[in-house]
Amino acid sequence: MEQAREAFFKGEVPVGCVVTRDGRVVAVAHNRVEALKDPTAHAEIIALKEAMQALDEKHLYGCEVYVSLEPCPMCAYAMVLARIEKVLFLAGDEKCGAVMSRFNLLDDPAFNHRVKWEYLPLEEAGDILRKFFSLRRI
Repeated sequence: MEQAREAFFKGEVPVGCVVTRDGRVVAVAHNRVEALKDPTAHAEIIALKEAMQALDEKHLYGCEVYVSLEPCPMCAYAMVLARIEKVLFLAGDEKCGAVMSRFNLLDDPAFNHRVKWEYLPLEEAGDILRKFFSLRRI
């Protein structure tokens, strides 16, 4: 949530992400779409890239991803490609969620790797998103 709050104060959609391996943090990131003028600069994509660089590996076997919002299709499939062990997220995304809300990409048998997932609802995660978009509408 700390990364999501940082994104909020920078005018980014408030999503934060942490990648761990064996209980050790290897990467943290928040959305940077606006700052980088890059529609792919989602928190998960940035965190996955940073984790690969930190571990000097192209696959992140044994890593877990913690993210404040249910991953979109791009981010969910990036986790499949990166061979993430498990993703845990704090808010569902009825519009674009690709894990349980709109799509179920991580459970798709067509992919050669399965990412386990867990939804751990946290009111603060949904609240910060609602507040962000409410302020954008004003």
